[in-house]
Amino acid sequence: MKLISIKRQTKSEGRYSKKMGSFQTKVTYIQKAILSIPYKTLHSYRETYYGEVKDCEACNLAS
Repeated sequence: MKLISIKRQTKSEGRYSKKMGSFQTKVTYIQKAILSIPYKTLHSYRETYYGEVKDCEACNLAS
């Protein structure tokens, strides 16, 4: 059994950007896990409708 592992998880979230307004998108999180408990998020990204991969810093969570 590994002590430290890297885990990738995708879930649907509501996001907001100035150009598009609010929208639902699939966000993928890459997390470091210790003994299968998520410890730290290393990177998060989303895939656009056209297949481009964008960083999640460009859009915020809808409030």
